[in-house]
Amino acid sequence: MSAPIALRRAGPADHAALLPRTRGLNDHEGIAISDAALAAALARLLADPAIGGAWLIERDGAVVGYAIATFGFDLEYGGKDAVMTELWIDPPARGGGVGAAAIELLTATLRDLGVGALHLQVRPENPARALYGRSGFVASPRIVMTRKL
Repeated sequence: MSAPIALRRAGPADHAALLPRTRGLNDHEGIAISDAALAAALARLLADPAIGGAWLIERDGAVVGYAIATFGFDLEYGGKDAVMTELWIDPPARGGGVGAAAIELLTATLRDLGVGALHLQVRPENPARALYGRSGFVASPRIVMTRKL
């Protein structure tokens, strides 16, 4: 039986533990962002809990991944909502239920913070799409459109 999974909100002191993992996720997804811009954005997120947060996923006290959620506000969901912008499980920890456990812990944490809905985006070919479906996420009847500013 696997050790229980814990979720711990990250702070500025966790920047060094998170940065290589965020770089790994962005590289894996083919997202072009400079090291400097990534480090600065992560530092800002860790310093300002009003915009969202990063949570370290731990097993036996060791970090095995992280999740990031940022906050918004939408009347459709009664106010505060969140977007899980990143979920990363270190490759050796994948496939054992860590991701599913982390999503459940994050959901409970966000509910306690007054969040009424959790959104995410996933590429159709991403194997994590099955995990998200099993975790209760459903495809929205909307098309996500983005305009970079």
